[in-house]
Amino acid sequence: MYKMFAGVLLALGVILPGMALAQKTITIGFTTSETGKLNADAAPQLRGFELWRDQVNADGGIKAGGTQYKVALKHYDDQSSAGRVQQLYTRLILQDNADFLFSPYSSGLTSTAAVVSEQFGKIMITTGAAEGKTYKLGNRYLFQMYTPADEYLTSALQAIKSKDPNAKIALVYSNDGFSKGAADGAAKAAKSMGLNVVLTESYAPNTTDFGPVINKIVSSGANVLIGGGHYADGSTLARQLYDKKSNLEFISLLVAPDIPKFASLGKAARGVTVPSQWEPTVAYKPDFGPTPEQFREMFQKKYNTLPGYHAAGGYAAGLVLQHAIEQAGSIKTPAVAKALNAMDATTAYGHIKFADGKQDHGLQVGHDMVLAQWQKGDDGKLHSKVVWPKSAANAKLVFPLTTYHQ
Repeated sequence: MYKMFAGVLLALGVILPGMALAQKTITIGFTTSETGKLNADAAPQLRGFELWRDQVNADGGIKAGGTQYKVALKHYDDQSSAGRVQQLYTRLILQDNADFLFSPYSSGLTSTAAVVSEQFGKIMITTGAAEGKTYKLGNRYLFQMYTPADEYLTSALQAIKSKDPNAKIALVYSNDGFSKGAADGAAKAAKSMGLNVVLTESYAPNTTDFGPVINKIVSSGANVLIGGGHYADGSTLARQLYDKKSNLEFISLLVAPDIPKFASLGKAARGVTVPSQWEPTVAYKPDFGPTPEQFREMFQKKYNTLPGYHAAGGYAAGLVLQHAIEQAGSIKTPAVAKALNAMDATTAYGHIKFADGKQDHGLQVGHDMVLAQWQKGDDGKLHSKVVWPKSAANAKLVFPLTTYHQ
């Protein structure tokens, strides 16, 4: 009789004192670039996923509909290769029975994974994937954590205009989907702001010798550089700009300067800015999950390094999926998708809201970016400081870099 009564109560979502929730496991599948050119960018994102999983499981799991779900992460090395992604995501769904998916790192790999996730009707939370066009193809189950790529460099342009509205801008970027999207958006934004772009130049993603590109920058008369791509090319470009004494007054590069090891470039890193999805010093007041300070402390304790936005985005992807499951009271795809479509909330990572129209479903429309700059502290070490917008800044923008970048 008790079992029958308990079953009725569970069906109604009522839990009696002493009644334990049924325990099951949900599997979240994804690939990550453990090797290959995207490794430096993908590694902190993976750490964010894993920190979230560990905390959820330590707290007893995700509670939904009378069941408590422990989280298992199943992932493979995609070797930074789109050719492996389609095969591996198919395997995750058909052989590993993944209930939900996270994206690989990078827009290119994510667009490949999305073909598979949509084919099989699986929710995929995308992080490390800012290119917007993937979300404008009629997909139903993609949900983007990052501010779209075409808005990435807007904060840098706003900062430039505030300091030198007559600046001569070189727009130099990696010829990949994400970076090109960011550059196209920057070109449009610069025009609308009345800023002068004197050079637009793309380079192959595997470029290691930027001498010819730097010569074009110098010849153009540019005093400002914006662009870049990912860690390998961006860090190499920054080092060679310094070595060749380019004497630029402002440098803003995508992705690379947000990776903590960028500081190991020393003087070549000093003064370089990065459009950032998140910084450890932000002061968001979350609707659920830890505060930014708590997340920072937990991450630093576990990994002995400060988190950048790749790590924060990975962690927040887990939080958002968890919250949607709890709101839905179910792990069924339609119910969780409905909860994600309705989400309008703030986490330690910032505001999250997804477009829910057919023409741009899943596109991130709530999250704002900041601009960070590597500055020398009183301790003689380089520290990443938020310098834009002024409302979020904890340091003044160093401009020009003519002497500071020596």
